[in-house]
Amino acid sequence: MPEAPSGEFVAAMEDVLEVYHRPYDPERPVVCMDEASKQLIAEVRDPLPPQPGHVAKYDSEYERRGTANIFMAVEPLAGKRTVQVTARRTKVDWAHFIYLLLMSIYPEVAVVVLVMDNLNTHGIGSLYEAFDPITARALAARLEIHHTPKHGSWLNMAETELSILSRQCLHRRIDSQELLTSEVAAWQEPRNAQQAKIDWQFTTADARIKLKRLYPSHQA
Repeated sequence: MPEAPSGEFVAAMEDVLEVYHRPYDPERPVVCMDEASKQLIAEVRDPLPPQPGHVAKYDSEYERRGTANIFMAVEPLAGKRTVQVTARRTKVDWAHFIYLLLMSIYPEVAVVVLVMDNLNTHGIGSLYEAFDPITARALAARLEIHHTPKHGSWLNMAETELSILSRQCLHRRIDSQELLTSEVAAWQEPRNAQQAKIDWQFTTADARIKLKRLYPSHQA
């Protein structure tokens, strides 16, 4: 969070908080989106399997095999998440992930209310980088975008979901994009089946009390 009062920060924060407390509308689902990088690492020696009274042992040496990107979208009120592994995180990659959300995951809804950070790849212009103008405009018309403030990643519930994915699925060495894709899919399926939801409690009223120091003063 910013060290000093910031009207820009609190304006974006309150905007996102208001979105989170809208009544559930299946025609305008609120979806949070984020992304994370995962280092691909291969073993140079086979790990020793666990034995009675002893955990598995891994060699301290390893082989770096580049990185992969993980796109995460989560609909908190429905307990629904969509995860996609890509080689990169360019504007075109983001645009294709948005296409997946709108055309495959939410094909029937009027508008997806999308909450995400203000990364330079996260914008309508990226759709035009990836698709023809007619397709790009049609996709853009079905998005209502709300950006979290700079230094306000904690406001993005997709970051919470990525943290859960990391702890439950990505805490070991994974050596290829193909294996990472398989592992993520195996994590996503049962979590969606459980409809694991995120119960967001922090409100604008809470922010004005607990984060009062971030609000510009209007004293004479």
